[in-house]
Amino acid sequence: MSYTGPEFDPPRPRRSPLRRPAVVAVAALVPGALAGWLAYGAVGGSGDDGGTGRAAAADGGSASAAPSGPATPRTGTPEDDDAKAGTSAPLKGRVIVIDPGHNPANFRHTADINRKVDIGTGWKECDTTGTSTNDGYTEAAFTLDVAHRLRALLEEQGATVKLTHDADRSYGPCIDERARIGNAAHADAVVSVHADGSGAGNRGFHVILPGTVHKGAADTRPVVGPSKALGESIAADFARATGTSPSNYVGDGTGLVTREDLGGLNLSTVPKVFIECGNMRDAKDAALLTSGAWRQKAAQGISDGIVGFLRG
Repeated sequence: MSYTGPEFDPPRPRRSPLRRPAVVAVAALVPGALAGWLAYGAVGGSGDDGGTGRAAAADGGSASAAPSGPATPRTGTPEDDDAKAGTSAPLKGRVIVIDPGHNPANFRHTADINRKVDIGTGWKECDTTGTSTNDGYTEAAFTLDVAHRLRALLEEQGATVKLTHDADRSYGPCIDERARIGNAAHADAVVSVHADGSGAGNRGFHVILPGTVHKGAADTRPVVGPSKALGESIAADFARATGTSPSNYVGDGTGLVTREDLGGLNLSTVPKVFIECGNMRDAKDAALLTSGAWRQKAAQGISDGIVGFLRG
């Protein structure tokens, strides 16, 4: 905190009497110096510097008494300033929606989350409770933690980030509403964060892409291509940032899986993917998923993938 005002100004040091003769001597020299400056100006003392400031200073006068020289020219342009701002905020003007899978309170509202909703290709439950590690660390807690870390990383780069929920509602939202949130935001990219609940020994991450669906309320045809590009970018950067490998049980080692039975993808009108960051039911994967340091790497990988997709 900065304090200003007379009561906070430091006391001024007392002037030493030994300085008075020097002041008198300087005062005596001023008239002579001024006369010399006037004589110099009368015979055309202005040189190629465009002013008399430097000449006056050289003759012992005060440079501040002379007219100032031309202003220092700008070394850049407004376009240069915009480019610098773009470097520090590469996602400025972009809208990204993060969809943390499930909800920590879903288990208290089984009737609500079991209600069926239309996903275009059929009807599915509004939501589920998700999975957990053998030690009880829930998928809902994992996805929310990664979502918070991811939001911070994206906002640092200038993006406008929205979450489909922040544990601020009693359950859900339902899978169809999650899709509508991204659509209503006109998001440039939507990522739904999950962790899998497969059998022990099944390890690694995979990114789920929307299949081509044109039925009922679903029409993914305009977003299949962009969503695939988004998923490929995230898969590559997630592997690099976390040091983990693509799934050894789905995706044939590519880390990419296409599905047509997920309402969150079927009903999306903007580029969207799911990422299963690992398998909570495998002890080795669970050790990663329960590590805060690893979750930060996971968020970084997803962020890098989004940035790569949006910047082309």
